[in-house]
Amino acid sequence: MAFRRLWSDRVLPYIDLVMSFAGFLRRHTLWVGLVAVLLPLVVLLALQYRWLVKLDHTSAKAHEATLDNYLEAVGSEVEFHYSGMAERVLDLPAPIFTQHKLEKAAHYFKKKGSEEAGARRLFVVSFAEGEEESEYPRFFDPSCASLTLPKWTPEVQAISVAIAPWRMMSHKGVAVETVSPKVDERDPEHRLLLYPITDESSKVVGLAGMVLDESHFADVLLPKIVKKALPKFFQDGEEDPIVAVWDRKGRKVFVSDWEKKGKMEVKKAIPFVFTDWKIGLASRHATAAQVARRNFAVNIGLSAVLAAVLLGGILLALQTASRQMKLSQMKSDFVSNVSHELRTPLASIRVFGELLRLGRVESPDKAREYGEYIETESRRLTQLINNLLDFASIESGRKSYRFERACIEDVVSETLKTFGVRLRQNGFRITYEGPEAALPAVYFDPAAVAQSLSNLLDNAVKYSNGSKEIAVGLRREGSWAVIWVRDQGIGIPKDEQAKIFERFHRVGTGLVHDVKGSGLGLSIVQHIVQAHRGRVAVESRPGEGSTFSIHLPIDPPDASPAGVFATSEA
Repeated sequence: MAFRRLWSDRVLPYIDLVMSFAGFLRRHTLWVGLVAVLLPLVVLLALQYRWLVKLDHTSAKAHEATLDNYLEAVGSEVEFHYSGMAERVLDLPAPIFTQHKLEKAAHYFKKKGSEEAGARRLFVVSFAEGEEESEYPRFFDPSCASLTLPKWTPEVQAISVAIAPWRMMSHKGVAVETVSPKVDERDPEHRLLLYPITDESSKVVGLAGMVLDESHFADVLLPKIVKKALPKFFQDGEEDPIVAVWDRKGRKVFVSDWEKKGKMEVKKAIPFVFTDWKIGLASRHATAAQVARRNFAVNIGLSAVLAAVLLGGILLALQTASRQMKLSQMKSDFVSNVSHELRTPLASIRVFGELLRLGRVESPDKAREYGEYIETESRRLTQLINNLLDFASIESGRKSYRFERACIEDVVSETLKTFGVRLRQNGFRITYEGPEAALPAVYFDPAAVAQSLSNLLDNAVKYSNGSKEIAVGLRREGSWAVIWVRDQGIGIPKDEQAKIFERFHRVGTGLVHDVKGSGLGLSIVQHIVQAHRGRVAVESRPGEGSTFSIHLPIDPPDASPAGVFATSEA
């Protein structure tokens, strides 16, 4: 007892939940499949987008770092050149300052090749005691290899300002631990490179210096350094960028390729000397940022296109699967409905046949009535079988029509006469409106057109919704013969009117579930009419009935006296 209560209270609710979930999956298999495919695709695209953004950012940064490293290398080469030049040319022996032999500096300058140093002027200053006119710099004159005392000029003033701190350090006896070239750019017109001369006690006893030549720097040194550094950073087929240098006034004093123009990507100051000058790099075509953005856009575009193609394939596959499932369901309904359609007339025929066999007919009139019922149901059964056979022929492409010139009004009258028995049995009243004038003979297949009209009448009876009035007419509209059938039944919604001629399709109303049918009647009607080079039209409103019209050409352009026309149209 306790186990049964535990089972019903604890276990059964979970089983019901699982069964409900399984039923939901079964009913929405396609949507579940779409979500199962779409979700990983969205995640994959999101991860790819994030990776592309990161790659784009990293590529731009790496390229920018390469350019920045190149500029630093150029700056280092400039510093190395001037530092090495200062140590080679300006490093003079201390005794010539302490022993008052300053004139020997000219000999050292000439010996070290000062004329190629890139200096506008070389000079020395002695801080030794007892040195006459030591407060003034002495310029090296290469023409006579001697030192001269200059007149007072802005250049001399710039040198005097630059050496003043060193003179004070010398007088105070301040020791200099490390000797290295020093740059003084307080006067941009006269840039100085100073080299302190120290004695054995590391005290400054003098200075050797040079006034830098801007023209030599821009015209000789920069091209040489740029040419030397480019292959180290841009190789393996990569196109060299354009290198440009601007002076302190913003004038472009050097460009590695004057004929090309590019957008500047990196720009920074030159270190050590000429620090108020700028050196920059420009791409010959697109900048790194532009290339990165273009690559990013291309990659994202390709990803989007591939995703769209994949999604389109998925949707197409799901649509096909949905169509197949729908078609399978429609075929199942078709088999069920056709089975019902076959059983009904067969049952009536059997009942009336048994009554006649058993002799339970009271009068000849009753026997005639039973015979009419049997004939009507037989014709109904024949019509259903013909529809099935025609559908099979259409599907296999073997459907053929026998065209001839005949009176279409006779075909309509004969069909209404044949259908009249069934209509009277079910209490329907049919009215017929003939043409105002006799129609000429029409080139058509009488049996096929009669079948089309029978299918339209059959639909009018099935979907009458209690209304027993059906109107049939024949008229002429220009070069067309028009057969129309009007009922007062349930009507057809606007969005369903384009679908009713599809095979197995039945209008999605509540009455459909109560009325059995094969779903092939209108599809066969359309095929027959199209084979006659005509068209089928429908006018309908829900609750107000429907009017179907068959338009047949009276004299088609390819008409012949008689013949068989085969069609593979499905």
